[in-house]
Amino acid sequence: MSSLFTPFKLKDVTLRNRIAVPPMCVFSATDGFSNDFHWSHYSTLSRGGPGLVIVEATAIAPEGRITPSCLGLWDDAQAEGLAKIAKGIKAGGAVAGIQIGHAGRKANANLPWEGDDHIAKDDPRYWETISPSPVAFGGGLPRIPKEMTVEDIARVRLDFVAAARRARDAGFEWLELHFAHGYLGQSFFSVHANQRTDEYGGDLAGRSRFLLETLAAVREVWPENLPLTARFGVIEYDGRDAETLAEAIELARKFRAGGLDLLNVSVGFSTPHADIPWGPAFLTPVAERVRHKAGMPVASSWNIDTPALAEHAVAAGQLDLVMIGRVHLSNPHWTYQAAQSLHIDKPDWVLPAPYAHWLERYKRNS
Repeated sequence: MSSLFTPFKLKDVTLRNRIAVPPMCVFSATDGFSNDFHWSHYSTLSRGGPGLVIVEATAIAPEGRITPSCLGLWDDAQAEGLAKIAKGIKAGGAVAGIQIGHAGRKANANLPWEGDDHIAKDDPRYWETISPSPVAFGGGLPRIPKEMTVEDIARVRLDFVAAARRARDAGFEWLELHFAHGYLGQSFFSVHANQRTDEYGGDLAGRSRFLLETLAAVREVWPENLPLTARFGVIEYDGRDAETLAEAIELARKFRAGGLDLLNVSVGFSTPHADIPWGPAFLTPVAERVRHKAGMPVASSWNIDTPALAEHAVAAGQLDLVMIGRVHLSNPHWTYQAAQSLHIDKPDWVLPAPYAHWLERYKRNS
């Protein structure tokens, strides 16, 4: 009996298995608008069998894009294409999720294959970046961002709410707030980025305020019966991990009390100088600790790329959901093949009936 291939119910949503495709940017939008490539990409991923497919980081405002080619949801017109994508995901049998966020001081970057650095100020694609404090990320992103005013903070919070409402109306049934990876939400929490002395900085309560206020505001418009989740960096691998993780767990408890249904546990990526111990499923013990200490369901990813690793993470109680990312890009039917390798009696349930029919017929005739 495979733990990985048991259904997972959260609120009124039931996933057919514990495999989810996490948000992975494809940097193919124009002015935030999706296109036929996005529809084909996400529909294909869904047909391969995962229980959940989450659309990539979708900016809540134009200045919140990581690159000029990122998806957006700051305009009602952008929701039309995303609604088509949600339908495509559902047609493949998966639950349709979307991640919304703001890139903060890591915004306005060139495409990864074109430098992955800040766009020059004399480039017509340039825009000003914002962050809790005027502290550059460093490395290939040396620009000093504008320090956000309290009014800026209120505006961005409302942008999250508006994007969540559009995601709801577009037919998505799973919402993930992007509070990780050195982007704006993570920057408020991180001592590497937040040097404010007002109510949005300083101690843990101050550095948590923006995230908790944003969660509360989104909770007001996101349907109570649908999962509201967040991706959050709980550790930085910067030499102060015990303190960061303890604070992250305390904040995760407040997330849960504020209506968050699941935490997608990740790395903070708030500094380019982190010493990350890359290895197979290296983050799952951290996620397990968050799961037990915070008392809420968790998901995670990072180098969980074999069926055996994914099965163990769920069976051992480390994760409730396993985020399987890059291997799905090279093999959209990874979930189906994982079911076969784990000796699921009838793995054809993860495939559309026509696919299953022809594969079975091929096996009989070969």
